[in-house]
Amino acid sequence: MKYFFLVKKIIPFFVVLFLFSCAPRKDSVYYQNIDSLGVQEKQNSYEIKIQPDDLLMIIVSADNPESALPFNLTTISVPTPGPAGVSNFMGQQSLQNYLVDAQGVIDFPVLGKLKVGGLSRSEVMQILEDEIAKYIKNPIITIRLTNFKVSVQGEVTSPGTFSVNSDRVTLIEAISMAKDLTIYGRRDNILIIREVNGVKSYNRVDITKADFISSPFYYLAQNDVVYVEPNKVRINGAAVGANTGVIISVTSLIITLITLIITTSK
Repeated sequence: MKYFFLVKKIIPFFVVLFLFSCAPRKDSVYYQNIDSLGVQEKQNSYEIKIQPDDLLMIIVSADNPESALPFNLTTISVPTPGPAGVSNFMGQQSLQNYLVDAQGVIDFPVLGKLKVGGLSRSEVMQILEDEIAKYIKNPIITIRLTNFKVSVQGEVTSPGTFSVNSDRVTLIEAISMAKDLTIYGRRDNILIIREVNGVKSYNRVDITKADFISSPFYYLAQNDVVYVEPNKVRINGAAVGANTGVIISVTSLIITLITLIITTSK
């Protein structure tokens, strides 16, 4: 009888542990109120602002290609692996990039120093077009940010820093690149660290509520850091320590032995 009483004391402990380990729906499901938002009005296209240390690939073309040459940086040879590890300097050509300095300035051929920091890509394109049009007819300006990257840390499956081929990426896309949040990640309090003109800001986003789509942090800026906090289950599990699995295994073994003793004693 005393064995039966012991089992009755232990089993409720595991029942309670199981119930507290289950994350409620409101903490784990994305876009929970999306049906209540209805059709969203079209918003203006998001454009990043150019920051110091950005690398810009700027190409100037025109009806007469020769006339555009003075406004382009020269190409450089990029070594590519050849037979037996020998580098091949003739196989690939790459355009050089403009580095935006700490003052937000680039040194552009013919035009000289240009202030581009804090401007959008379309604004820089318009400035270049207006200035270069003084020298050549119908210039066409192409600008691309070549070092756009975001970092995703915390409770995600594959944390890391990710390069982005375009200059527009959403928070959800960045999370997807990190292979989504783990079951232990807080979806209602995601931290986004952003630096603009040397000033850092810290912002919280709740992706369980669909209205975050209209947030200024739905689109990420270059060098943003996304941090996913662990939930209480993860924190409490860490407090218990690395021996939790061993404790559960030993407890299970004890229960099994008690059950066998009770069974054989009948």
